[in-house]
Order: sequence, then structure tokens, then C-alpha cells
Amino acid sequence: MIGHTIAVHNGKEHLPIYITDRMISNKNKDLEVRKREKEDIKTEVYALSQSISMSAHKARRVLDQIRGRSYQETLMILELMPYRACYPIFKLIYSAAANAKHNMGLNEEYLVIIKATVNEGTTVKKLKPRARGRSYPIKRPTCHINYCIERYILIRRIRRGKLYQWGSMGQKINPLGFRLGTTQGHHSLWFAQPKNYSKGLQEDQKIRDCIKNYVQKNMRISSGVEGIARIEIQKRIDLIQIIIHMGFPKLLVEGKPRRIEELQMNVQKELNYVNRKLNIAITRITKPYGHPNILAEFIAGQLRNRVSFRKAIKKAIELTEQADTKGIQVQIAGRIDGKEIARVEWIREGRVPLQTIRAKIDYCSYRVRTIYGVLGIKIWIFVGEE
Repeated sequence: MIGHTIAVHNGKEHLPIYITDRMISNKNKDLEVRKREKEDIKTEVYALSQSISMSAHKARRVLDQIRGRSYQETLMILELMPYRACYPIFKLIYSAAANAKHNMGLNEEYLVIIKATVNEGTTVKKLKPRARGRSYPIKRPTCHINYCIERYILIRRIRRGKLYQWGSMGQKINPLGFRLGTTQGHHSLWFAQPKNYSKGLQEDQKIRDCIKNYVQKNMRISSGVEGIARIEIQKRIDLIQIIIHMGFPKLLVEGKPRRIEELQMNVQKELNYVNRKLNIAITRITKPYGHPNILAEFIAGQLRNRVSFRKAIKKAIELTEQADTKGIQVQIAGRIDGKEIARVEWIREGRVPLQTIRAKIDYCSYRVRTIYGVLGIKIWIFVGEE
């Protein structure tokens, strides 16, 4: 076959094609890859430990914590858990992983526990020794533990010379990060070396916390609504530009027109800026209740005042409808209305297409402390499509 010329018709005319050894070798490589994929999918290691002197429900309590986790994460959990069942389970998993590495050449980093079961074993009759040579019969329960360790549920597959990982996929993602680069922009704009990147993130967080604390202390009314929608930070070599998007800037500026300068001085003291100038500007949002952060602060204030959560959510939805939004979803989780059992309640009005990337969706998560404990508030607002 190699060295021959064949004719291939492309719909209009016949084209001559010369067959080389590279064409044949690529085909053979594809066959090898397919065989390797089949081998990868069937790569499983089983481990069984019988007659462990322990009740089945005590072992099951530990197995429920490690099922579905990676090998390295499992070892860390077993080392830190305080139960007696952790040690025999740790030995069994370690032994199974060592067998997988030695016998099958698998890498321990890509192993995951896909199956972990425990069954009751025989009940062993023993004698409990007492003083003066006496004893009385006792029964000791035993259990059998069975494992199945597989090369990642995200199995490594080689296809056309590339390394792919596939398998179970997470169901939740932050809507803002999901849309970065399409309908959503960054709230911080600056460049840094890799070794200084974490310091820059911590600095941004300190700036935002300092501004929120100052606004909360100096608001003209004590409604609990700070009115800060977002804080944008732009860093240059000698200048830091901070833009505060507020829904109610008059409540902060009225009575003291120099409050912005005070805020600027507080931020400079907090971060010890010497060689860099700081510039703070406040911009007003035309429809404040169309932004989830302001809406979450409103709902948090209502919950602190012991208003029913349904009334608070419905009032928030009414305020959002006035801002000409196309849909909203509000979710509250925790000990709602002081009930002993925590639960999750949510209400949706209109459309909230979370899986549509071109849909512009504003999102926020907010924590509120009540006398019953901490409640979590999540809000999704569908503004429109681009």
C-alpha cells in the first residue's frame, strides 16, 4: 500500500494522492489510542477487609464522609477525624492505592474512591476477664469493608495527542464569573507579578471593607441600607482610582460635603499609602433597587426587625419591578423565622435564564446576623439580553 498512488474524487474531478508511511502510522496510532481508552475506562482496583472488630454502623459513619473523594483528600480526612474506625479504613485504602501503583502503574494523584460499602460480619463470643479469676461472656460485632478505587471519575483519556479529563461536573457556578468577558466586566483592573498577586487581592479587600465600614458608621439614617452597589478599583503605578457606585449618595454627603475627603484619609491611613495617590469618586445609580446588593441589604434590614421573610421578599420584588427588570429570584437559607430546623426558601418572579451566557444577570450573596443565627440571602436579577 505504501508508495502507491490512488485517485480520490472530490465531486468535480479525480485527484491523485500518494500514500506515505506517515498516513499508515497515524492510523495505527489511532487504533492504539482507542485500545488505551478502553483500558483506562476499565481500570479499577478492589480491596476487601474482613472480620474487623467493630460494629458496621460505626464504620459506615466514616465511609459516608470519604465516598466519592480523591485518594489524597481521603487520607487527610481520615487522619483528622477522631473516630476509632478511621485507622483500619486508612490502612485498607493505603494498601489498595499501593497495589494500584505497583501492579497497574497508576498515579495516586488520579485515584478516587467510587464505592465504599460495609456489611455486618459474624458476632464473636468472648470472655470478659474480671477480678479473682472470674469472667463473663460478651459478644463482639464484626464487619466487612469493601472498596472500589478507580482512576479518577475524571478519567484521563488521550485523544489525538491531547490530555483530556472528563466525568462528573459541578452543578453550581457564580453567574458573574460565568459571564466574564461577555456581559460582565471586572470590578478590579490592575496588573501585578505572580508573586505580588495575592497581596493585590488582599489590598482590594481591605479597601472595600474600609469603605463599607465608614459608610455604615456615617449614614444619615439608620435604615441599615448602605446603598453601595459595587466598588470598582483601578490601579496604576502612582495612582489608585476608586469608584463607588451608590444608590443613595445624598444620605452620605448631605450635611458634610467634605466626607469624601475624610473617607480618602481613612483609606490612606488603613493601607499606609505613601508613594501612591488615592482618588475616590462617587457615582449615583439611577435605579438603586434594580441592583442585588442594595436589595439584599433591604431584605436583611427587614429580617433583623423580625418581619416575615415572605413579606420582605415580596416587598423586594415589588421594588425590583419598578426598576424595569425582566426577572428576579430571591433565596433565603437558615433558621428562617426562628424555626429550629434550618431550611431553604426561594421565590422567583419573571424569567431568570442562568444558563444563557448572553443574558445579563446581576447576582449577590449576603449574610445577615439575626437573634436566631446567621441567614444567607442570594439574589439573581435578570436585566436583559445583549
